[in-house]
Amino acid sequence: MTEVLFYHLQNMTVENVLPPLLEKSLERGWRVVVQSTSEERADALDGHLWTYRDDSFLPHATWRANDAADQPIVLAIEGGNPNGANVRFLIDNAALPEDAQGYERMVLLFNGDDPDALALARTAWTDCKAKGFDVTYWQADERGRWQKRN
Repeated sequence: MTEVLFYHLQNMTVENVLPPLLEKSLERGWRVVVQSTSEERADALDGHLWTYRDDSFLPHATWRANDAADQPIVLAIEGGNPNGANVRFLIDNAALPEDAQGYERMVLLFNGDDPDALALARTAWTDCKAKGFDVTYWQADERGRWQKRN
């Protein structure tokens, strides 16, 4: 069964939250697709993932790379699973893909300060529940640690 995690971002950016979550995915041996909604955003994330920490980087490519199928993380802007990923991250209000049931885990990062993003996340929650997915909701505590909420 597909597990879907909803991460409610408040006073946080995708640029700060995404890299540690990607690191954890790679530590588990998972392959990942990160889906945004524009080429510009994917390109900005591409640069960020190489430089987000002085002592580390995340091995990745965009969907345009000739070797995307060989990459542990692929940045994409539309459906498809170019690298046989187990996990798909959806950012910037990217919609659930048609093949959502083909992933072990889907992770939706949404901006809790944006009413449109909240509405889309609620719709996605309802859709995921209707499909029988195992859904959980996560919110950061005052120290920035993720807590599962009911």
